[in-house]
Amino acid sequence: MTVLRIVLVWLLAAACAHAAPPVFATVTPGRALTFPADYGAHPDYRTEWWYATGWLRTPDGKPLGFQVTFFRSRTETDPANPSAFAPKQLIIGHAALSDPALGHLVHDQRSARAGFGLAYADTGTTDIKLDDWSMRREPDGRYRVVVRAGELSFTLRLAPTQPMLLQGDAGYSQKGPQPGHASYYYSEPHLQVDGEIVRAGRKQAVTGSAWLDHEWSSQVLDASAAGWDWTGINLDDGGALMAFRIRAKDGSTLWAHATWRDAGSRVTQYGPDQVRFAPERTWTSPRTNAAYPVATLLTTGATQWRIEPLLPDQELDSRRSTGSVYWEGAVTVRRDGRPAGRGYLELTGYVSAMKL
Repeated sequence: MTVLRIVLVWLLAAACAHAAPPVFATVTPGRALTFPADYGAHPDYRTEWWYATGWLRTPDGKPLGFQVTFFRSRTETDPANPSAFAPKQLIIGHAALSDPALGHLVHDQRSARAGFGLAYADTGTTDIKLDDWSMRREPDGRYRVVVRAGELSFTLRLAPTQPMLLQGDAGYSQKGPQPGHASYYYSEPHLQVDGEIVRAGRKQAVTGSAWLDHEWSSQVLDASAAGWDWTGINLDDGGALMAFRIRAKDGSTLWAHATWRDAGSRVTQYGPDQVRFAPERTWTSPRTNAAYPVATLLTTGATQWRIEPLLPDQELDSRRSTGSVYWEGAVTVRRDGRPAGRGYLELTGYVSAMKL
């Protein structure tokens, strides 16, 4: 290495060491969500995700669960860094299929720094690309989702059938006792799905229904939080149910909330003292030894919902991308002993505390 190169490397290292840390945008109550702009990315915030889950049915009537999540993460790289190679934003993707015939999750993950047209999350509308994975919202409101991976590939179209559902207080979703622990959050329940999946070289047409979440924030979790239990359910009567609890590291509930839009489109919000997750059955992973409460009795106000998994082993190991392991699974819901809907359950922080 020449002396000039040594000096240039030293200068670059010194500049990085003294670079001003970025200032992340904050989530505050009272900000009205604006569309179509808020369908797109919010690069000033630390963390953001577009999260689609649902149930598919093959031509022979077999059920499958699917999950696709795209994350955008703003790093602490100096925003004034002029280099096109500076990793100012990261794009991460998770995709999975839940197949009872296999008895476990099939999943894949990708990650890349944004840039060069290969990985991006655009502003203005939902338009995310990660190599040959993508999610794009068309002008008519439909989403086109493409995943190309070794063990699973699919192209799905998600068409809205209902108005969006703003979570929390008009999209301001508090996640803890402190107002700053919050996100902006909306959902699109009851998306009608059609498309195709490819497994083991065999292409199959699929139909089904899905739920899409879009959430962005800079400080979601309290320092004492371990993770969360979350569910989004498309109810059979046309209603929609979302509920979550933030768990402390000792297992207690730090915060909880639920939103229920009934068949008549009436929306009811439930505060922390009205939402309870009571585990009824756990499944212990043979890979991580984590015990996940995969069957749960969820209480919202005076209503009880019994959640059961499509299959117990729906653990997703994303340590190559986000650094976490979590349970992400297709579930059914019963109310008063009768089938009431289908959706997804997410259980994080059971292997180690979540760090966003």
